Amino acid sequence: MEIINSYKALKGSLFRTLIYTIGHFIIAATCVMYITGADFATAMTDAIVEPLLNAVWFFVLDRLWIANGN
Repeated sequence: MEIINSYKALKGSLFRTLIYTIGHFIIAATCVMYITGADFATAMTDAIVEPLLNAVWFFVLDRLWIANGN
C-alpha cells in the first residue's frame, strides 16, 4: 500500500521526468553525431548516460520545488 501511495504522490514528477529524459536522448544523440562526427554507438552511449544523470537531477529539483510550495 505504501508503494501505491508513493507512486500516486510522485506520479506527476515521474511523468515529467520521463518526457524530459526521452527528449534529451534524442537531442543529445543528434548533437553528438552532428558536432563531433561520432559514430551512432558512441553518440547513443552519451545520449543515454548523460541524460539519465540529468533526469535524476531534474527529479530532485522538481521535488524540492514542490516541497517549497512553488
